[in-house]
Amino acid sequence: MKKFLFTAVALMAMSTTNVSAETTQSNDVYLSTIYVNEQVTTHLIMPETIRLVDISTDTVVGNQVNDNIVRLKPKGAMQDYEQAGIVTVIGERHIAQYKLIYRSCLPFASTRFTVPYWDMQEYQNPNVSMSVGEMSRYAIRIYNTKRSVENIHTKKDKMKAWVNHICSAGDYFFIDFSLENKTKIPYDISEIRVKLEDKKQKKATNYQSIELTPEYMLNYNKHFKKRYRNVLVVKKLTFPEAKVLKIEVSENQISGRTIELHINYDDVLDADCFDD
Repeated sequence: MKKFLFTAVALMAMSTTNVSAETTQSNDVYLSTIYVNEQVTTHLIMPETIRLVDISTDTVVGNQVNDNIVRLKPKGAMQDYEQAGIVTVIGERHIAQYKLIYRSCLPFASTRFTVPYWDMQEYQNPNVSMSVGEMSRYAIRIYNTKRSVENIHTKKDKMKAWVNHICSAGDYFFIDFSLENKTKIPYDISEIRVKLEDKKQKKATNYQSIELTPEYMLNYNKHFKKRYRNVLVVKKLTFPEAKVLKIEVSENQISGRTIELHINYDDVLDADCFDD
């Protein structure tokens, strides 16, 4: 009797293992389909920033044309319903895979395919501590909050600049600043630069200026008449009191106006934190 029970349990365990393997295999095999044609450019749109794209065969060519858009196209004609390959798109927090099926009839080929959330599988990307979408949500929250910083402001060439907020979230600082143009000449922004510099320039050979690349900007509009506001996201950093974090906004002209905001380390230490 004991021998019979042991055999039955063993068979049940094997059966469970086989079912699990079959389920995993079927999940791996089942992929949604995107229809393609050599005369149609298919634009695949991911709802987050794309980090990597892989096409399993060389019968389909593609390239990333934007932060979240991939362009796909077969190299030549194929049999109707023939599989052209598999495309894997890896974002900041999700991964999506699709079968590329060739359709000889042009109207059946997709010109634009937006990846739905139910086609994406979550994964932890060690290289991304905060996604662009998360940065955007934090920046909008700051934008809609009453000004909390009152001591950082400057005036130059009938231009005024001030900092509204300095906030901390994760591995990043969020710096919310505004510009006001008191002239009748519209302002066209050439570039916005963030630098870490010495407060005093004693000797040109000893003077240090380190360029910092913002991880994200809320406002990419470069033209304004009277008022402008933006939120910059930079990686957290520490610096001595002898240095200053500088935001420099320059105008898109040969003799354009330039205005700077200087942020001391004490101001950074007083950064607000998000209540999540």
